[in-house]
Amino acid sequence: MRLTGLGHAVFAATLIALGLWGLVGGGFAAIWEGAPKALPAREALAYACAVVSLASGAGLLWRRTAVPAARLLLAWLLLWFLLFKTPLIWRAPLVEISWEDPAETLVILAAAWAIYASVAADWDKRRLRFATDESGLRIARGLCGLAMIPFGLAHLFYVKQTAALVPAWLPAHMAWADVTGYAYIAAGVAILTGVLARLGAVLSTLQMGLFTLLVWAPILAAGSRSASDWSEGVISWTLTVAGWVVAETYRERPWLTLTRR
Repeated sequence: MRLTGLGHAVFAATLIALGLWGLVGGGFAAIWEGAPKALPAREALAYACAVVSLASGAGLLWRRTAVPAARLLLAWLLLWFLLFKTPLIWRAPLVEISWEDPAETLVILAAAWAIYASVAADWDKRRLRFATDESGLRIARGLCGLAMIPFGLAHLFYVKQTAALVPAWLPAHMAWADVTGYAYIAAGVAILTGVLARLGAVLSTLQMGLFTLLVWAPILAAGSRSASDWSEGVISWTLTVAGWVVAETYRERPWLTLTRR
């Protein structure tokens, strides 16, 4: 069994924090938003999400429990994506924001899949060969790469809104919105094609991290009480650590690989 690295531990700690947030607050933590308000037993589902986050996060920190924890998290995220995120795309496939929200869950799902593929036991490898080892890592990387494209398009489609988030001390706000948008798309293409994939994974994670540090951290540190601000900040951090997990799966690959392997 091989854990994916420091990103694995930070991702697990983040899940624990999200689980505690859900249990204490009694609602859906940021990454679990999207369940319809009219859904029966919605409150119970919110607590279930919190328990899954807490249990899987704690489990991922220990080698003996990492495999069942990874199975639980992957299955729950996959169901969540299929049941509550893909309908957003079917309802309005030509609206860009309909793709961005599911893409956020896709990055977290990619991290969970990368961890599962890395720690899978013999039972998993015999029965779910496509989801484990190198096959599973390819799926995880592909999901992450796919998600980067809607992120980039969101920056370009909503360039004014993105530019408004650029820190005031940086010049050329519109240019930054464009550059970061194209950077996400380029990273997604790199990961999907395998050409400069490690570079694309690392730089896209760095970009998400800088967005968290330069945009949301100052807003939250200033004492914002906006639920929306806190949700966006937490999601941004979670996406960063999820991207980190996926980027770590390339640690044995050269930085400038120009062929898929």
